[in-house]
Amino acid sequence: MSEQIRPFRIEIEQSDLDYLYDRLSTARWPGVLPGVGWERGVPPARLRELADHWGKRYDWRAQEANLNRYPQFTTEIDNQRIHFVHVRSDRPDARPLLITHGFPSSVAEFLHLFEPLANPADGPAFHVVAPSLPGYAFSTPLSATGWTMGRTARAWVELMRRLGYERYGVHGGDIGGGVSGMVAALDGDHVTGLHVVTDPLTAANVATFMPGLADRLDENNPVDKLILDRMREFTTEGSGYLAIQNSRPQTIGYGLADSPLLQLAWIAEKFEAWTDLPIDRDQLLTTVSLYWFTSSGASAAHTLYEQAHSTDWGAPPAVPQGFAVFGADETVRKLVPAPPDAHWTEFDRGLHFPAMEAPALLAADLQAFFGPLR
Repeated sequence: MSEQIRPFRIEIEQSDLDYLYDRLSTARWPGVLPGVGWERGVPPARLRELADHWGKRYDWRAQEANLNRYPQFTTEIDNQRIHFVHVRSDRPDARPLLITHGFPSSVAEFLHLFEPLANPADGPAFHVVAPSLPGYAFSTPLSATGWTMGRTARAWVELMRRLGYERYGVHGGDIGGGVSGMVAALDGDHVTGLHVVTDPLTAANVATFMPGLADRLDENNPVDKLILDRMREFTTEGSGYLAIQNSRPQTIGYGLADSPLLQLAWIAEKFEAWTDLPIDRDQLLTTVSLYWFTSSGASAAHTLYEQAHSTDWGAPPAVPQGFAVFGADETVRKLVPAPPDAHWTEFDRGLHFPAMEAPALLAADLQAFFGPLR
């Protein structure tokens, strides 16, 4: 297997753009039921507005050029093509930082984070490495089954070795948080620290997969009851997308690969549910476009299936840990297994996508956590 690292530029064929616009303009729409809102999925009026903007006003070429401002590369690790953004700082004291996105996201999530981390006005600077998860965007096609978070973490360790980084920090949220935690556990001799972002909804959603946790909570305790209510809501109302991908990724994959409306709705629904601060609509559509042009909605679903059927959830890392909680309330400390000496910051607003919702706050917290670490 070659360890070669190759420069990469995003260059979507015009025929692919024309096909997308044709499919959006000729899409078949379902009927509209009166009085139905977000409780049944993305309302038709909202999806029509997004689809109309995507097909008529959104400028992919401008977004493509914006992404190409940042150096990108591909390499093959474990027989899988890995795409990554690598933004080196001009500062001689900059330290490496590996950041990993989650679902349903992409490296475009970090567009407003690269510069504040690599070339800040003051404080620590970073050489930023942001890979696309296997099966996502340009880390496609998915080469084989078995791409769990643990396998991805081992690939990330190899990527940082190839880049020549002896010491580096790791950061992520959602799947990216899980992968980053596994990198820290696997490569503790080289990882300076682990920084994770979370929020009350994500923390409660993750708690539904922790065996026995619900039995240890007391319905008569107000904080416990809030956690249990959120866990029940996720199980009964919010986890349908995950249940489908965890059980029938191939079936949903046909629709995600063939229908731009389904791919748009699949992602837009989660951004509506998992944000509480405004995000740039074009930045959202850039992530949707990356999924569409690379047919990675299907392969991302397969990786979720792999993790759902895996018994490898990693070991506790033995490196300094930091947590940034967005939209914080009293439930998160009870759900997040943070060590007593962990760096802990709470923000009133923002939720699942802080790199898009509050990039300045996130960049400052990364500086505060990693600044003292070497």
